[in-house]
Amino acid sequence: MQIAGFDFPDDLYYDSKHSWGRVEGNIVTQGLTDFGQKLAKEIVYVEIPPVGKAVTQGQTFMSIESGKWVGRIPAIVSGKIVAVNEELEWEPALINKSPFDQGWLVKIEMSNPAELANLMRADSPEFKAFIEAEAEKYKAVLKGGK
Repeated sequence: MQIAGFDFPDDLYYDSKHSWGRVEGNIVTQGLTDFGQKLAKEIVYVEIPPVGKAVTQGQTFMSIESGKWVGRIPAIVSGKIVAVNEELEWEPALINKSPFDQGWLVKIEMSNPAELANLMRADSPEFKAFIEAEAEKYKAVLKGGK
């Protein structure tokens, strides 16, 4: 689905910090949305968290950097990190090139699947309104300004 010129696959969950989550059983793959990576610009460094780290929904567990900006990334669900995308250490721009595929960040084994209800879906009016408001708020940055 396209919202405000950005791609948001229908099968994913989204949070208000521009992360996405793909649910496969009790494993959630988390990444940065198309909007999030365009807002960040070229990503130059990713702080990879350790496998086995416990994370809490909404709490920061890693960071990414692009030029003069550092973004703190909160967990999209609570649980334990069971895999990290080690390719990002050597090629952090994969997040820019392929935010929904090769640019994934971590895989989290969910401890509380009910938390998915706290997230948004691409086809919800709430999410559409949120993204349109964010696109308006950051239009100068997205068009190449500061």
